[in-house]
Amino acid sequence: MKFRFVFFALLAIGAFGGTAALLYAWESPIATIDPRSHVTPDRALARRGASLALLGDCATCHTAAGGLPYAGGLAMPTPFGTIYSTNITPDPETGIGRWSEQAFIRALRSGVDREGRHLYPAFPYDHFTRVTDGDAKALYAFFMSIDPVKSSAPSNELPFPLNVRLTLAGWKLLFLHPSRFVADPSKDEKWNRGKYLVDGLGHCGACHSPRNLLGAEITSSGFSGGEAEGWRAYALGGISLAPVAWDEAALADYLAHGFHPQHGTAQGPMANVVDNLSQVDPSDVGAMAYYLASLGKGKGRNDVEKVAAGPGRLPQAAGTQAATPAIPPEAGGAIYITVCASCHEGDRPVPFGGLRLDLSTALADATPANLVNLVLRGIPATAGASVRPIMPGFGEVLDDRQISDLANYLRTRLAGRQRWDGLDKAVAEARGGQ
Repeated sequence: MKFRFVFFALLAIGAFGGTAALLYAWESPIATIDPRSHVTPDRALARRGASLALLGDCATCHTAAGGLPYAGGLAMPTPFGTIYSTNITPDPETGIGRWSEQAFIRALRSGVDREGRHLYPAFPYDHFTRVTDGDAKALYAFFMSIDPVKSSAPSNELPFPLNVRLTLAGWKLLFLHPSRFVADPSKDEKWNRGKYLVDGLGHCGACHSPRNLLGAEITSSGFSGGEAEGWRAYALGGISLAPVAWDEAALADYLAHGFHPQHGTAQGPMANVVDNLSQVDPSDVGAMAYYLASLGKGKGRNDVEKVAAGPGRLPQAAGTQAATPAIPPEAGGAIYITVCASCHEGDRPVPFGGLRLDLSTALADATPANLVNLVLRGIPATAGASVRPIMPGFGEVLDDRQISDLANYLRTRLAGRQRWDGLDKAVAEARGGQ
């Protein structure tokens, strides 16, 4: 009798808990709007939204290779499977043309689409929850003002149970903390603007912070470095490993132009970020730099002599190269002298001259990912970006052993650090991801 009572009590508790969980997970649909009745967005509001979309790097994720802007379909590999970005043009069938402003804002800040389905946090609504009502409305006005594109994204490639969107409600319960941005009255307006952009639309922590096993940011370790599409997003602030400590001017220059002679060039996902930031109001970029500089400076290296700031710092002719130095005895030394030294130890200005490698964070970082990626892929020329260096990729010239030897030489001789653990594996993985 006692066993039956316990059994039915547990069954009732389980049923109640399951029902409560379903009620928590369930989100109601929001009614569609008739696209023909939609009021033409205010032009000034839409222009403001266009700038906000650049600050949020929206086109990067919502545009597939060779596709039209914001039409979605970009494959985003994650540790859990591949997620495809959605169409956010105002197409009524495949985009958001039938979404009301209310539906758009709910998706932006709560990660729930118009139909009530939970969105995967590859869409960084955990940051966008901080976006103000006014900015959310401006974004909606912009997206409803662009040309509609009929394009459906492929289905996500996720294993069970991750392909069941209701499971995302549990993730949100643990890790989503909806809250609007609140200005710090002890700080000035520029600092608060920078923090709002960095933590909110800019979602910098999405790449520059580590994540736990469930894919959520470890907020207690914010900006201590993370991974993004096979690249390392460096630690920021006081724990930065950059050989020359970042200051506000260097941060502003780098964010606006994608290159700084003391820190190198933005590549990987960061290249798209700075391409977008180069088109926004410089005061917003300056505010972001001001806030990031307030997080503190890394220690840097006392034995690194700083070079003059600004592009084209070396006034020699573009054809000038360094004299060929003696070949070092270490494995990788001959490779460095043969394929690297003429640019990296020469006097050529950008775009043909290379960064002094003793200033490279890629050599000083805890992982070799970025150095290996740069050696394999190089740095392609970018239209309108003459202040950035260019570099050929050596993936078809050097084999994995040679790249490992070169990386070890650069790490030990120029960065003055111990060899990386797992370098051979990192080279193989990077080549496999090309």
